[in-house]
Order: sequence, then C-alpha cells, then structure tokens
Amino acid sequence: MRTSLVLWDIDHTLLVSGPAGRSVYPRAFTALTGGPPPSTVPTEGRTEPEIMAELLALHGVRGIPAEESAAAMTAALRDADDELRSQGRRLPGALEALTALQGDPRVVQSLLTGNLRPNALRKLAAFGLHELVDFEAGAYGSDDPVRARLVPVAQRRAGERYGTRFDRENTVLVGDTLRDVAAGVEGGARVVAVATGEDTAEDLLAAGAEAVLPDLRATSSVVALLAGAGGPGRTGRRAAP
Repeated sequence: MRTSLVLWDIDHTLLVSGPAGRSVYPRAFTALTGGPPPSTVPTEGRTEPEIMAELLALHGVRGIPAEESAAAMTAALRDADDELRSQGRRLPGALEALTALQGDPRVVQSLLTGNLRPNALRKLAAFGLHELVDFEAGAYGSDDPVRARLVPVAQRRAGERYGTRFDRENTVLVGDTLRDVAAGVEGGARVVAVATGEDTAEDLLAAGAEAVLPDLRATSSVVALLAGAGGPGRTGRRAAP
C-alpha cells in the first residue's frame, strides 16, 4: 500500500536548467509584447504564471489572457530545448534518489513545482528523469499561481489515483528555497529541504523545514527521510549526509 506522498520541486532541487530556464520569461515577454523587458523580477521558488504576471505588470502591460501567457512560456522553453540539454544539468544524486523511491512500494512520487506542466515535463525529460515520477499525481504552476495552494491539489490527485488519503502527516515536499518551505508549511505538507540553491540550511530550518540535506547524493538518507523509515522529527534538524 502506498502510504507516503513525495512531491519534488524541480529547479535547483533535481536539476539546473541554466540559461535556458532563465530565458523563458524574456523570450515569452518579447513574444507577447514585441520587445524585450527592460528589467527582470525575482524567480526563485515562484510559479511561472506569477513571475510572468509580475513581469508584464512591471512594464505596464495589461490585458493578456493567462492562457496566452502560458502558451508563450511553453513555446519559449521549447525553443530553448537544445540550450537546456547542452547547458543544463542533473544535480548529483537526483537520478539515484528518484530511482530508489520509484521502486519503494510505500511511496507515491510526483512533483510540486511552479513550472507549467509542459515545462516541467520538458525539463525532466532533458535529463532522463521524466519516467521516474507520476505526473498525474502532482501539481504545477498551470493549476494555480499561488504555490501553497498546489499542495492540496497534488494530495487530492494522488489520493484519487492510489486510494489513500494524503495529508500533512504523510506528504513530504522536497525543495531548495524558502518559498518551497513556506508552500509546504502553509499548504499542508512536511518539508525536507536540500541546500542546493541560494538559501542556507540554517535559513531553511528556521523557515520550517523538518530536515535539510546538503544534496541528494546519500541515497539511503534520502530514502529514509522521505519514505517514512526514520523520517524527520518535529524539532527541526539537519539530516546527516
């Protein structure tokens, strides 16, 4: 019986998309408005629709339907696919951790990401990770621009697919940013963070992560934390590598 739901963030948790990932917003902005944006907005830990909406608003662009904006972002990453594959990379341990959890009969493994679903699939496929997660059990920026609201979406989808009720006690969100931690805490999931992004382990713990891994290379530690065998406690600690 599947008793744990593991929801992975993508960028800087499982992989780095490099210049291709960063280019999505200016490319999409240009396609939507006819010219590049003069300035940028913060992107870490946010949903793609939220980022794009802020970028457009910052430059006084109004009235573009969400569907049109999403299509532009999807096309932007598709056009950058060669760059994604050549200059992006899978993070150390990601393949091994996903493979181990996919084979664990206790675990439903999916995604909770600010990426639009087509972009999430493209990023994982670029590095051979797409067949290791159940895309139908996850939640994406396509579903809601507010990241915390994606947690119950994924819990409902996974519950319907696997006949198990997933809630805060048996759902673990894995991410690398303070916004990832906040999404889990606010949305109804436990959080295990990885210190592979810009935020420190200390800050991630202070924000509410139950444990922080330096990276995903210690597969046995990752599985133990995420699959429920010796899972993180309630006091907040840094997990051993």
